[in-house]
Amino acid sequence: MKIKVISTWNDKLFKEYAHRFQKTYNWPFDLEIFDDEDLYDIPSFKKFVDRNKVDIPLDYRKDAVRFSYKVYAYTQSILTTKGYDGIIFIDADSVFYKKIDAKWIEKNIYKEGHMISYLGRPTEYSECGFIFFNMKHPFIKQFAYDMRKMYDDELLFKEEQQHDSWIFDVVRKNLEEKYGVLNHSIGDGRVGHVQARSILGRVYDHTKGARKKTGKSKESSL
Repeated sequence: MKIKVISTWNDKLFKEYAHRFQKTYNWPFDLEIFDDEDLYDIPSFKKFVDRNKVDIPLDYRKDAVRFSYKVYAYTQSILTTKGYDGIIFIDADSVFYKKIDAKWIEKNIYKEGHMISYLGRPTEYSECGFIFFNMKHPFIKQFAYDMRKMYDDELLFKEEQQHDSWIFDVVRKNLEEKYGVLNHSIGDGRVGHVQARSILGRVYDHTKGARKKTGKSKESSL
């Protein structure tokens, strides 16, 4: 299985926390980083940000622009990448500890016949700091198109929340219900820091939220 890992950050975020990602990244997969310049080369992304960057909401759940960068990054990769069996998106506020390989991904993350492996939280929105995209799945590009459409056509503003995880769940569930697409949750069914409790928590730490300041999750066993 040939895999590519992608993430996104700018100079400011690199200085704040993404330098830990770059310094500790020890997985054997090709790594692609989208910076602001890369993303602004996507015409629809620039238009979306320019239309909506004026009024920045205090509630992160309503902050469509802040969380749009990662969506345009991974959809761009899905729509343009060739020659890979899987693409993994990982948030920039991640610190890597243990090396893994493609066999580890095949055993613990990938599930045959499933489009996406993700950290589901059934009573809350999914945790989208880690997403595995099966590039061989017949609906993977449809997923990317549908995600883009939510932003390009501003359909996300019709939803209860506008952050990427909420929109991810809306699009994912629609494909499941409409076409019978299968997706694989690697979460434990509980809320909170699901990544730290998952199999992924044994190999890297997602220092989400205030954890960025210390570079360590208190929930992590690493």
